[in-house]
Amino acid sequence: MIGYVDPDRETFRAFREMDRPGPLHMLNLVRLHERAHYEDGCSATGAEAYAAYGRESAPVFERLGGRIVWRGSFEFMLIGPREERWDACFIAEYPSLGAFVEMIRDPIYRAAVKHRQAAVETSRLIRCAPLDVGAGFAG
Repeated sequence: MIGYVDPDRETFRAFREMDRPGPLHMLNLVRLHERAHYEDGCSATGAEAYAAYGRESAPVFERLGGRIVWRGSFEFMLIGPREERWDACFIAEYPSLGAFVEMIRDPIYRAAVKHRQAAVETSRLIRCAPLDVGAGFAG
């Protein structure tokens, strides 16, 4: 299986060109390695490494106005590949595209991301525009 951990340059460029006013919602689906894969040989579980990423990057995320607007625990794949499972499922909100880009350029965040890269087997990071919520799901 191909692991998706970081965006390639072309995809990130297209992402940045989609600027618009207002907040972004980023749907995160993350599968962790059982043991983290640190380049320097550091020993940790994938969950421990991902927790270190969260702790170290949180001050930057919060300073730029980021917040978690939804978090859930994966239970069962009803529609989709049966072998697919996710260890972390959440939606992070950023006040703007600029805030997201500023976060990933921040030196503190860039130092913390090594833990994410070591922890994550594969992931999906899906950009969404938040819409009003209510009783219906079809518009």
